[in-house]
Amino acid sequence: MGAPPGYRPSAWVHLLHQLPRADFHLRPVPSGFAPRDQEYQQALLLVTALAGLGLGLTLIFIAVYLIRFCCCRPPEPPGAKSPPPGGGCVTWSCIAALLVGCAGIGIGFYGNSETSDGVSQLNSALLHANHTLSTIDDLVLETVDRLGEAVRTELTTLEEVLAERTELVAAARGARRQAEAVAQQLQGLAFWQGVSLSPVRVAEDVSFVEEYRWLAYVLLLLLVLLVFLFTLLGLAKQSKWLVVVMTAMSFLVLVLSWGSMGLEAATAVGLSDFCSNPDTYVLNLTQEETGLSSDILNYYFLCNQAVSNPFQQRLTLSQRALANIHSQLQGLEREAVPQFSTAQKLLLSLEEMLNVTEGNFHQLVALLHCRSLHKDYGVALRGLCEDALEGLLFLMLFSLLSAGALATSLCSLPRAWALFPPSDDYEDTDDDDPFNPQESKRFVQWQSSI
Repeated sequence: MGAPPGYRPSAWVHLLHQLPRADFHLRPVPSGFAPRDQEYQQALLLVTALAGLGLGLTLIFIAVYLIRFCCCRPPEPPGAKSPPPGGGCVTWSCIAALLVGCAGIGIGFYGNSETSDGVSQLNSALLHANHTLSTIDDLVLETVDRLGEAVRTELTTLEEVLAERTELVAAARGARRQAEAVAQQLQGLAFWQGVSLSPVRVAEDVSFVEEYRWLAYVLLLLLVLLVFLFTLLGLAKQSKWLVVVMTAMSFLVLVLSWGSMGLEAATAVGLSDFCSNPDTYVLNLTQEETGLSSDILNYYFLCNQAVSNPFQQRLTLSQRALANIHSQLQGLEREAVPQFSTAQKLLLSLEEMLNVTEGNFHQLVALLHCRSLHKDYGVALRGLCEDALEGLLFLMLFSLLSAGALATSLCSLPRAWALFPPSDDYEDTDDDDPFNPQESKRFVQWQSSI
């Protein structure tokens, strides 16, 4: 298969494509992209299930740690007011984990932007390809209408004017037959006319899904950021109620982080399978949806010297017919105008029509060449297989960092809770005054324990 210009599967595509796949019965599944096969769908669902397994193991670890902390902690002696030993280290480890998680949020925003850029390249390529196909159809329709109008009016009238000269009538009829032949040949060039698959509709569907995907990830990133910031604020202010609320929110965000990681992993694996050999799947899908011949699809998707232009014969015949019409009109202008003055206006109108037709024909030749549509195909592949895939990998890294930071904070918050001064349990607003001597003494004791 011929790869589009500038596109080569990246190292990440090769790496993800080589990962083993299995169905629900743990039977090996080929890594070829086959989204309609049940076994392949099960393999991607199993990749998503691995994230669920990671979530389950994380929750089990957190539960075991909290049970051990709550139930296996040695009893404090009566009247002891000093904080538990080692608690300050746990607090700082929690803060460090949250700061790492905040850095992961920046990675997530970058990954979300890269994924959106890749999808935007895909949409731009689809819209440009639709413009090319629409222009071809419009040019063919316009040229055929011009030729048909010339046959019905100017050429028919010209035959009536030249009725006295049999040889001139034969020349006019020859031009008429050539014009009809050109119109018939050009009608076969509008290969996309009547096709139900519309690139614009595909672009609109992709844009609709991408808009909600982008918005969902922005909301998730902002939610994780708020949880991290308010947890840090609760630790800094030693606010027990804020820590309790953020602990509950951390469990929710932990589930969302692992869930997003599962979706990202499955999408990245499926996209790598597609990008490793996209031509076969795209050719088969396009032929199934459009019903076009394999010769036309191979020419535009592969665009190499091994594949000939399927419209070359029609273009050659049309060019010859236009040249014949031009020579016949020149002959009629030399022979008929001196004898039939009314024929001059008809011949000038036909010459003008022929010039416009030749201009449209040369434009059609350029548009029908595979370079333009094949370039759009390459842009779409680079958007999906480079930018979008890279963005998914960064989103996976964000999910991993946020899940690790949340798990660390959930294990550390109970021990940090024990360091909080008991004044947080009262509603006296003066307790928060930094100039309060009692509050200052407690703050100094907490700082010395850290």
